[in-house]
Amino acid sequence: MDCRIADSAFLFMNPQPRPIRCRSTLTHCSPGIHRLTWDRLIKKGEKQKQFLLHVKRIKPVQAVAFPVAPSSDSAQYRKQLAESYGFRQIGEPLPENITLREIIDTLPKKVFEIDDVKAWKSVLVSVTSYALGLLMISKAPWYLLPLAWAWTGTAITGFFVIGHDCAHKSFSRNKLVEDVVGTLAFLPLIYPYEPWRFKHDRHHAKTNMLAEDTAWHPVLKEEFDSSPIFRKAIIYGYGLVRPWMSIAHWLIWHFDIKKFRPNEVKRVKISLACVFAFMAVGWPLIIYKTGIMGWIKFWLMPWLGYHFWMSTFTMVHHTAPHIPFKSSDEWNMAQAQLNGTVHCDYPRWIEILCHDINVHIPHHVSSKIPSYNLRAAHKSIQENWGKYINEATWNWRLMKTIMTICHVYDKEQNYIAFDKIAPEESQPIEFLKRVMPDYA
Repeated sequence: MDCRIADSAFLFMNPQPRPIRCRSTLTHCSPGIHRLTWDRLIKKGEKQKQFLLHVKRIKPVQAVAFPVAPSSDSAQYRKQLAESYGFRQIGEPLPENITLREIIDTLPKKVFEIDDVKAWKSVLVSVTSYALGLLMISKAPWYLLPLAWAWTGTAITGFFVIGHDCAHKSFSRNKLVEDVVGTLAFLPLIYPYEPWRFKHDRHHAKTNMLAEDTAWHPVLKEEFDSSPIFRKAIIYGYGLVRPWMSIAHWLIWHFDIKKFRPNEVKRVKISLACVFAFMAVGWPLIIYKTGIMGWIKFWLMPWLGYHFWMSTFTMVHHTAPHIPFKSSDEWNMAQAQLNGTVHCDYPRWIEILCHDINVHIPHHVSSKIPSYNLRAAHKSIQENWGKYINEATWNWRLMKTIMTICHVYDKEQNYIAFDKIAPEESQPIEFLKRVMPDYA
């Protein structure tokens, strides 16, 4: 089965299989230990087949009720996992013979159409909400500043989504306009547009491919064991500070020219020059007008709010105990984009300010769909492929699952939690287990 489930993770989240009352039984199954299926019996040969035929002729006898572990392919099992992990639905594995082209062909043609009015309306929404956020910061008393920062950080996340559409060539029919708007939208975030675009294109081409995906992926065991200092840093990074780990990703991936191909370097240098120019002019100007505390209030705190959403959105999009990362020789594009991507509903004001970026499955089915058409595309996918998709509403249990379980890669189990491998060093994970709420 393509979606392999980590038994240790399943037991930690404590899903309790419901008792199944049987009128007859062939064998006793202990939950989570052994399942006797028809396929396994058939594989044992003709002798077992004859035995089964003989059993069918035996009159069923009454038996006491006992719990049976549901099949990992069953709807009941997926429902239990969904409830345990904080999902609304965990999708069935997509058949191997389904291609991404077949999925794309079921989408209405209108969802691929670029609408300049809607595109520029999204710019207006982001500029207006950001300006309102800055006004709120300037007027709010100290005890209301966190609310103002939360609003403003979410508003500038909308800038990122606009640049994101530009990078995918789904903002405008004019490619020069897209490059200019994308560069400008990324400047307040200190994000170099072209380096991010090149890396993000590889994320879409290699989604959930273990070594090649440039977004969130599991920690490799050899990385975890490489040094005690690095191991401790990873435990904190994938645990307590995970909602801000995109800052490390931003630093590591986007400013090192050696990470880019020769034909990309020229555009990378232009983007870096724009970012450094913004810092050289914008930051001193903010400090000159408002002082160092003003720079913290008006730029740094909203920027940290943006990175909270950047980290959270990205890890929720592709991270769950049942979602596998695969080596390149086992990877299947359709499965990765449809089965390996999560649709997550957030409060409506966040969806509006962030231009529906979390309607994410259609975006991975085709990155050419503009953000304002993602909901229509998702509705079509629900109608045609609904049983295969993962859906959630953002909640504490979902976050707790990701932050306390989804750590070290294991081929059979997908993930092994840090506290299962190195319990003596995993105090941050134990702390999260104790303090994070467990309700969906």
